[in-house]
Order: sequence, then structure tokens, then C-alpha cells
Amino acid sequence: MDKNTEHILSKLPDEMQRRIKKLPEYVKDNFEEIRIKAGFDTLIISGGNEISLRDASEVYPHTLDEILNRLLDYSYYAYEDELSKGYITIEGGHRVGICGRVTLKDGRVHIIKDISSLNIRRSRQIIGSSDKIMPAVLDKDIGRIYSTLIISPPKCGKTTLLRDIARNLSLNGFRVGICDERSEIAGCFEGRSSYDLGSRTDILDGCPKAEGMIMLIRAMSPDVVITDEIGKPEDADAVKSALYAGVKTITSIHGNSYEEVERSAIGELVREHIFETLIFMSAFPSTGTVEKILRLSDAAGE
Repeated sequence: MDKNTEHILSKLPDEMQRRIKKLPEYVKDNFEEIRIKAGFDTLIISGGNEISLRDASEVYPHTLDEILNRLLDYSYYAYEDELSKGYITIEGGHRVGICGRVTLKDGRVHIIKDISSLNIRRSRQIIGSSDKIMPAVLDKDIGRIYSTLIISPPKCGKTTLLRDIARNLSLNGFRVGICDERSEIAGCFEGRSSYDLGSRTDILDGCPKAEGMIMLIRAMSPDVVITDEIGKPEDADAVKSALYAGVKTITSIHGNSYEEVERSAIGELVREHIFETLIFMSAFPSTGTVEKILRLSDAAGE
């Protein structure tokens, strides 16, 4: 069991830790989520399977409060902004989703109280996960980066792939700007990334994508901007602004097909060939599977 996993487990109640440590090594090594809900069995999601700890009688509302306090290092107010979004990012880049009673302030979500469930999503870096697809992203012979869109259903490994693409581009001498609105790509904790993203990578953490991409271009003069999960009209405008500034974009969108993306709010970006490469991912036969890679002219039937 690696240090990252041990750090997560250290925040859990002793009995819950004991039950998890008794699980087979392959389950512990590959777990993706720990889902904890008052009055129900804790569920471990690993390798696409669901493993129950059969501990419903031991999980109370105060159990969730204590786990959250440990995850926050008892610094509740330091995480107030993140808590208003329904999740926090902890050391190691792991994200913790939170459900409970929402308190509003000036008509907006202020904080979540009376915690009813937690979802600890493990984050990890897989060095080399982008190696096989890099020729579709970077032509080393001419030093050209291709603007790339990763198309994937949820939980198929697109963020892990983006993370390693950033590392690879940095290693190849390119200036990389990451706009990490949800703190998922870089997993920043107290301003520093939890991962090796390369010495030429600059990170704008917690900033809305449309604004952050322009900020990075103006402030850091990157060769490429990387972000995650675009889908709004203003995101499309930011990608076009990057193109006009001579900056490539590598990003992702939830979807299953070219046609589905074409009908989305960023459809014009594929119709106008602003993205040059499309990478389609799935979770079959395993998370992180690249199903196909297309140049946009091929996807459009040209």
C-alpha cells in the first residue's frame, strides 16, 4: 500500500481503517473511491467493482463529522470557499465530495452542514500514461503541438491522461499553462501541485476556465493551455481567443461520440477544425482505455 493510500486511510476511524487494510492488495492498490454514508455500509470502488465493508451499524452522522474534520485538519474555515462548491481537495490531490444540508447566503450556497455522505476520490499520477498517444498531440520533427480534445464518459481516466500530457510537453521543452478550475489536474494543495508536471508548467488553480485561460496567455506566454471539462459557450470563446493568440489548447469534454460533441455548446470548435486531434476514451476493458484517435478531417468524413 503506497503512502498516498496510507494518508487517506489515516483520516478514517480506526475500525474502518482496519476493515480496509484487510481487503486484498489488488483492491487497495486500485481503489478509486471510498463512499461513506451514515447508516449504510461503506463502499470501496476498485477496478470497476463495489466492495462493501459491512459496517452500517458503525457509521453515524458524528462519524462523518469527525472524518471531515480530520480531512480538513480541523481548519474548517480555511476550506470555506471550497466547501461552498460541495467538495474539497486535500493533500495528495484527492477530492472529497460532500453532501448534507445546504446553508444559503445572499441566495448562493454558503456552506454545507449536517453531513450525510462523503465520497473520497483517490487521485494518482500514472507516469507514462500518455506516451502512446503523444505522437497524435505533438509532432516532434517540426515541434508542433496539435490542439486536442479528449472525449470521454465520466470516470474513464481523462484527467490522468491530461496530467501526463502536460508532463510530457514540459519535458519536451514547451511552456505549459494549466487552468485547473476544480483542482483536479494538478491537485494543488496550499498552492503547490501534488504531481510531477514538469519544470515548464505553470498552474492557475481554482479559476474559472474561460477567465483563467486568458489570464495564463497574457501573464505566462504559454505554448499550450491545458484545462478540463469544457462545455459552456464562454469556454468555446476562450479556446478561440487562444487560437488567435497562437496558443494551442488541450482539453476534455464529457461525451461518447463525435456527433454528440458536435451538438454541444462547443460544437463549432469541432466543425471549424479548431481542434486538430480527437481522442476517444472509455473504461472498457479498463479505466484509461483509448478507443480511437482521429484527425478532425477524418471525423468529419473528409
